[in-house]
Amino acid sequence: MPVITLPDGSQRSFAEPLSVLAVAADIGAGLAKATLAGKIDGQLVDAAHVIDRDVALSIVTAKDTEGLDIIRHSSAHLMAQAVKQLFQDVQVTIGPTIDNGFYYDFASPRPFTPEDLQAIDARMQDLIKQDIPVERSTLSRDEAIAFFKGMGEAYKAEIIESIPAGETLSLYRQGDFIDLCRGPHVPSTGRIPAVKVMKVAGAYWRGNSNNEMLQRIYGTAWANKKDLQAYLTMLEEAEKRDHRKLGRQLDLFHFHEDAPGAVFWHPKGWSVFQELIGYMRQRQQRAGYVEVNTPDVMDRSLWEISGHWFNYRENMFTTKTEDERVFALKPMNCPGSVLMFAQGLKSYRDLPLRMAEFGKVHRYEPSGALHGLMRVRHFTQDDAHIYCTEEQMAQECKDVVALVLDIYKDFGFDNVRIKLSTRPENRIGSDEIWDKLEGALADALESMNLPYTLFPGEGAFYGPKLEFVLRDAIGRDWQCGTLQVDMNLPERFDVSYVAEDNTRKRPVMLHRALFGSLERFVGILIEHHEGRFPLWLAPTHAVVMNITDKQADFVQTAVKQLQQAGIRAVADLRNEKIGFKIREHTLQRVPYLLVIGDREVETQSVSMRTRSGKDLGTFPLNEVQQRLLEEIAARRLSLSE
Repeated sequence: MPVITLPDGSQRSFAEPLSVLAVAADIGAGLAKATLAGKIDGQLVDAAHVIDRDVALSIVTAKDTEGLDIIRHSSAHLMAQAVKQLFQDVQVTIGPTIDNGFYYDFASPRPFTPEDLQAIDARMQDLIKQDIPVERSTLSRDEAIAFFKGMGEAYKAEIIESIPAGETLSLYRQGDFIDLCRGPHVPSTGRIPAVKVMKVAGAYWRGNSNNEMLQRIYGTAWANKKDLQAYLTMLEEAEKRDHRKLGRQLDLFHFHEDAPGAVFWHPKGWSVFQELIGYMRQRQQRAGYVEVNTPDVMDRSLWEISGHWFNYRENMFTTKTEDERVFALKPMNCPGSVLMFAQGLKSYRDLPLRMAEFGKVHRYEPSGALHGLMRVRHFTQDDAHIYCTEEQMAQECKDVVALVLDIYKDFGFDNVRIKLSTRPENRIGSDEIWDKLEGALADALESMNLPYTLFPGEGAFYGPKLEFVLRDAIGRDWQCGTLQVDMNLPERFDVSYVAEDNTRKRPVMLHRALFGSLERFVGILIEHHEGRFPLWLAPTHAVVMNITDKQADFVQTAVKQLQQAGIRAVADLRNEKIGFKIREHTLQRVPYLLVIGDREVETQSVSMRTRSGKDLGTFPLNEVQQRLLEEIAARRLSLSE
């Protein structure tokens, strides 16, 4: 006679064992219709799972995070079923969920075409309409191997052969399709509310480039058709905002196969890049930082002391000299910063010492992972390392958090989520130190009344960290800034300061980056603003155009005056119609278009238009100059107060 305790604390008693779905039906028909699975004592189970003891139960629906994940995993099976029905000579391999959807890898004798993808999508929709029951069964490991080999599914059999002997495996059947899976799954195919096949790409079997190439079909699935349509609309918008496309269109940067993962900055893009550095440099100076610079190449022994050689070696570029010394291009700035701190005797009076560096770092990323400015091998970090006492640690953490949130507002990011990542399995330092450091970060956020999400096991190998996630104009999340608290590197490098009682003590080391990678932050800004940078950040503030050759002299005079005032102005004296010029510079996202005709020459004025097409009117040149300077300064008002 099981007693079921529900999330609100209420209890229901039943005379005999019953399924999760039956419990939902006992609560209400609407809940039963929405039920996808259950959570028993914290463990996810199928809706058909029979409860025969006292348990705590919560019903999982599409409104729950777990429910959406179940929909997506079930959609992967649905896609595999559709593929097998349409292409009998295809073998299935694996089909996990990913952000916003799922994929399934197939071994096919021929490439899938766009027409094939359309047929697969149509068959999936048909299978949903059939509302085929999804049923779970079990087999022993050896039985499962024989079963899938008998079906001609060699890849699936190979997966099972890697599972320890004696294991009992679960399989899920829906109509004529059966697949290996831990589950849970939706009760029937009709419970998949909104799904769409997206694209196909290549993928090596088991991720090993020495293995055969498979075909990976991606799909997306959502809790309802409205969410699916919103996602598809977002993808269309993201395509328009793609920083790689806009980078070419706006002449900002390019990449070359002879320097994979490294950026060639054009003058306009470099202007944006340097503007970011100048902005951050001023913010840091006001916050009490000093700026330093450390070498790009350092001896292997340094990376062994820091732990990078043993924990990050596969991501490092190295070289060997004639005398057999091994050097590495720095993947991080931290060890160089520690050597900087160790130079000369430090006193408690010197702390907190906040050392900032715009350091170039190099990290090996697989070629398939490179993605424009978002994932590169050579990039610049707005890094800083703060050395402080344990007593100063909490306040320094709060100051960094306040600084990063304030800076993001200047770039139009008001929606910022904070993640707290704690100790990973592969780490250095004692549990006592980790307890202290994780507590410091959590306490800082709680004292500031800032919500955060805990991510166990995702900290750096030397310390826990905060990650700041920005939400852009079309709802995408970008992880940018980080704050890491570290007592391990000061210990490993044996650095100390002279305390007030003349004893030697270890400083606490805070690792802090606010933009993160400047290259990546530029890419995010391009996509967030769709290339329409705020005036102060735009590569060109204004373009001055003539209507006929008669106004050329005044155009050049105006441009020279604006440039001398610190405004990035350029002239367009081409023998083209003014409408053509306006359209071209509008497409180039130039904030202000200044037009000069005969009347403007007579009155020493310019006609102002915005890139959005708004006609602001005609104003004296000096007034236009002042207006632009005030708007540029307004973005930087916080720097000059």
